[in-house]
Amino acid sequence: MTDDQKAYNAQMIAAFRATRDQPDGPFPGRPLLLLTTTGARTGLARMAPLMYAAIDGQLLLIGSNMGADMQPDWCRNLRVTPQVTIEVGKEIYPALARVTSGAERAQRWEALIAQSPFFIEHQAKTTREIPLIVIERQDVPLPPQDDRSR
Repeated sequence: MTDDQKAYNAQMIAAFRATRDQPDGPFPGRPLLLLTTTGARTGLARMAPLMYAAIDGQLLLIGSNMGADMQPDWCRNLRVTPQVTIEVGKEIYPALARVTSGAERAQRWEALIAQSPFFIEHQAKTTREIPLIVIERQDVPLPPQDDRSR
């Protein structure tokens, strides 16, 4: 991740937290959450502001990376360690991230592009299949963390 990307993400995280009490958050019409993963190589907490979709009553993350051939870092991280922390609206909770496949992925892809058709353009830019990740909320206490903003 470049320094510019890190700065942009830090700005998005700050905007999210400053407006988390507002129904539309910092970007009206663009649902945003904060995903904290464990770095695949470093083992450190890594936070990413992400757009999500609500499909069939579940949060769905889209590993499009704007159609780049390389999947996003957060996606690689959760494949190694699927235990994540989600911040959405005023809520913060632990969850498991599950990458969809087969018929489930196809069904969720159709629902996603019905909501956000621009993801068709992202898929057209790359030969890799864009991962769709279901977030499954866990009812366990969050472990203490020193710094959730990395």
